[in-house]
Amino acid sequence: MTMLAILLAAASLAETGTAAKDSPAYTIRQSLLPEDFARFAPRSALDMALQIPGFTINEGGGDRGFGQADTNVLVNGRRISGKSNGPIDALGRITAEDVVRLEIIDGTSLDISGLSGQVLNVITSANGGISGQYRYSPQFRTRGAPFRWGDGEISISGGGKDTEWTLSVQNTQDRFGDDGPEFVFDGNDVLIDFREEQRNENFDIPGLAGSYTREAANGNILNLTGEVNGFILRFSELSERNPVGGVPQTRLLRETEDEFNFEIGADYEFGVPGGRLKLIGLYRYENSPTVDSVDFDFADGSPSTGSVFTQQADEAEAVLRSEYVFTMFGGDWQWSVEGARNFLDIEADLEVRDNMGILQPVPFQGSSSRVEEDRVESTLSYSRSLTSALQLQTSIGAEYSRINQSGPLGQTRNFVRPNGFASLNWKASNSLNMSLRVERVVGQLNFFDFIASVNVNQDRVNVTNADLVPPQSWLTEFEAQKTLGGYGSISIRGFYEDISDIVDLIPIDGGGQAPGNIDAAERYGASTNITLLSDPLGWAGLRLDIEAEYIETEVLDPLLGTPRRISNEDFIIFDGTIRQDFQNTDWAIGFNVNYNEASPLVRLDEISEFNPSFGFAEAFIEYKDFFGLTLRATVGDVLYRDNDFFRTIFTNRLTGDIAFREERFRGFGRIFTFDIEGSF
Repeated sequence: MTMLAILLAAASLAETGTAAKDSPAYTIRQSLLPEDFARFAPRSALDMALQIPGFTINEGGGDRGFGQADTNVLVNGRRISGKSNGPIDALGRITAEDVVRLEIIDGTSLDISGLSGQVLNVITSANGGISGQYRYSPQFRTRGAPFRWGDGEISISGGGKDTEWTLSVQNTQDRFGDDGPEFVFDGNDVLIDFREEQRNENFDIPGLAGSYTREAANGNILNLTGEVNGFILRFSELSERNPVGGVPQTRLLRETEDEFNFEIGADYEFGVPGGRLKLIGLYRYENSPTVDSVDFDFADGSPSTGSVFTQQADEAEAVLRSEYVFTMFGGDWQWSVEGARNFLDIEADLEVRDNMGILQPVPFQGSSSRVEEDRVESTLSYSRSLTSALQLQTSIGAEYSRINQSGPLGQTRNFVRPNGFASLNWKASNSLNMSLRVERVVGQLNFFDFIASVNVNQDRVNVTNADLVPPQSWLTEFEAQKTLGGYGSISIRGFYEDISDIVDLIPIDGGGQAPGNIDAAERYGASTNITLLSDPLGWAGLRLDIEAEYIETEVLDPLLGTPRRISNEDFIIFDGTIRQDFQNTDWAIGFNVNYNEASPLVRLDEISEFNPSFGFAEAFIEYKDFFGLTLRATVGDVLYRDNDFFRTIFTNRLTGDIAFREERFRGFGRIFTFDIEGSF
């Protein structure tokens, strides 16, 4: 709480400061009013944002600290405060009544470092009263999962001329399940086991979140955000196994997690000589106890076998950041300095059943450890108009980090990494915008990768590796957006990324495997976002949205030394929606289909891939004014998708010798969801 007190003290001292300078001009590509979304009966700013032709919300990379802006959503020209409080959550708490307009602007024309391409700016104004919205979404599945009764949210907002606030209470709930056969073959492709399996997964994420904004008469701005959440997971998988020539057995896998987390953040922006200064502070904490167990019971009464892996993970992040914005040499400058302290503390225990079926503790080196990082980053950014149609933004900076891992295998290391970017935005015509960006990217390490772990489900072990270094890359990307007038819009994006020290599974000196660094990799691809409207053709109310992306990757396999795709990454992504709003009625219908395809997960002794059948599809019907409520009924999995999984275990992957392989085929039935949304 000391950090919050410092920020509030700064607020009181600066309240008498000079008035803010006029906001810098930025280039608006498109301005939309709430009435432009009336056909969708929006309840929140999020409902509107999701319907903007050719625009997709970027939730950001989830890196530690704040760094440069990596989401493409602003509220009243400012970055959204908080980390867990991302753009989806923040926009969902802004009621439609408080939205003045939505602007699509050129990111490079802003004085916010890191933004380029299309950026959404939501302009709000509290109406002086209290308004709210609510949603309730029960769901029934015909197979594999119980009734979902507890998914819903209530949010309220209010304020006046100088203040705005929001508050929301929600529970995100899901009930999953599937079932089907699994076949196991030996290295000669002979069937050695037949299994009937059923999976069930239940989770609840209850949460309370809020925000408060106050703008003083002199232009100083205070933002406060906070939230507290739980994450309650209950997972089970029952497998009835019939080994050829062996004893029938029952395998029960169980996984539980009872997480608690909270986040508080504050920022204060005020006028100082020559410009504006913003002070930002954040503290985030997460407590995650997990228990994973697997038990085998045999039909002939033999003692049970199995294991239990228990892990208590505590992690926290504290961030202080300052941003000084000023004008000089015909452009806008931003100098930022950020300091952060992060830690992950894990206590873990492994128990394995002995010959009598009794659990016994097993030493597991490296599974209990603490990883700490102290990081300081400073960047200087510059943006200006080169011509009336050409915008430039550049940034240069450096990051210092000190990473310390405790324990006999741990060590302390220091890293200094330069970073920066240059981006250009060209308004080629009133309907065509193009942007080009070249960036030096410094990645961040996942602290869990440092610590040894066991996956009791797949019988996988990762040993500890204290020699991880952060990956780095050169990223070049090009984007073009073409508005088609009343017919919609189309945007395309292409990118190429040259990566060094990418993190993948590698062999570890002394035996075993763990996440580690591979010298080089590359990633390149293209994506498109298309919105087509039928109104100019005389067919009112029909809309087609398509998002598609294809990504190619290449890395040298650390065992074979041959090229392959980067392990376990999506390379085909498709989402298409067609919606028909019937003119002069409150009815709408629609259909959505999405499909993802990922590269296999590659380990030293295993290759596995989740390979669903053709895309997941759903159809919906919506009534937009049932006594002021919006009602929507959705039927999911209308294409009868299967959750298929294939895994090959090698005795020696270098020579291609196979120990066994598994083929799993599971279905999950139809999904019926009923959404009720209202406002007050």
